[in-house]
Amino acid sequence: MKRVFIYTIFILSSIFAKAQELTFGDSTIISLITCSPGEKVYEKFGHTAIRVKDSKNNIDVVFNYGIFNFETDHFLYKFIKGETDYELGVYYTGNFLPSYAERNSIVWEQILNLTRTEKKNLIQMLLTNYQPENRTYRYNFVFDNCATRPRDKILGSIHGYVKFQPALESKTYRQWVGSYVGNETWLKFGIDMLFGIEADHFVTVNESMFLPELLMSEFQTAQICTSGSEPRKLISDKKILVNKIDKTESKSFLYIKPYTVSVILLLIAVFLTVWDYYRHRHYKLFDSIILLITGIGGFIITYMMLFSIHPLVKMNLNILWLNPFNFFIGILIWVKRLRIIMFFYQIFNVILLIGGLFAFALSAQYFNVAVFPIIVLLLLRSTSWFAYLKGRIYKRRSI
Repeated sequence: MKRVFIYTIFILSSIFAKAQELTFGDSTIISLITCSPGEKVYEKFGHTAIRVKDSKNNIDVVFNYGIFNFETDHFLYKFIKGETDYELGVYYTGNFLPSYAERNSIVWEQILNLTRTEKKNLIQMLLTNYQPENRTYRYNFVFDNCATRPRDKILGSIHGYVKFQPALESKTYRQWVGSYVGNETWLKFGIDMLFGIEADHFVTVNESMFLPELLMSEFQTAQICTSGSEPRKLISDKKILVNKIDKTESKSFLYIKPYTVSVILLLIAVFLTVWDYYRHRHYKLFDSIILLITGIGGFIITYMMLFSIHPLVKMNLNILWLNPFNFFIGILIWVKRLRIIMFFYQIFNVILLIGGLFAFALSAQYFNVAVFPIIVLLLLRSTSWFAYLKGRIYKRRSI
């Protein structure tokens, strides 16, 4: 391992020395590498890297801006808050590609149509970025990630500007994310809970390149425009380095979609409400569980809105039904002496839930389709509690 590390440093030093001597020529090939999505959550959106190859000097390395460490202290907390740090790593291409073949991803290579000076500029930028004091950066899912970093380095090395084709379809951040994680999955349901109004902003061509495959698509049709010269293609060639093996996917019969679960819960709530009406009592266990769960969800959303630096989680109208106060009510529901508090809280909660239904109906923010039955469920049980407590309090005062 030590020999490999020393040899890597030697190669990088060699590249840097040649950069200083301005020896980059036609033998140096720089390309954009795009890897298709994998199965794991952090693989769902694919990956981007930059390859530098010079056969004459036996150089073939990949600059990878997607390095992170799960073992970092308080990793999950930092990730939720938006304080995750990524690093630029450099690998032999021969060591980089097998990991994507193992996860059965397609790896595309797009040869960049750069001049000698532009190649020199790009490699110098990459080597400077790889210095220990520069290689770590604050990761941002949509504005500064493993795709936007290579894009910015490539565009920054070009004399003139790059002209991209107009977008064929306009989508929001939420819609683009949904196209990768599936619109009826639990992952999409969780993302929709965390994303706020900003996620429904329609993205520009430049903004859409936070996704590796979209970056690849935009680069494929882009042109380099310089003063006094005819536009030239940004990409001179495209090839597949690793192909995907077709496999028969086994579908689990136990998988239940979020919408199905929410409808089942609503039907249970309807049954309990009718049952409570005829027996003149209120079933607390179901309501307590629902209130505790939605309260925990409310705590998460409130924290994200107030403290997270993620750009798409501010102003989240899901807070209207994922109310953090529900957590406390889910406990206090068992204390008879606090019925008066429960009574007034249900009035407050009903108002919030009606606001949530209006926001859903008016599309003030996109709500996952599975949310509607849950809002109706909460509204039904809150109204039922209000009527039940009103009768109890009125009877008590009459006595």
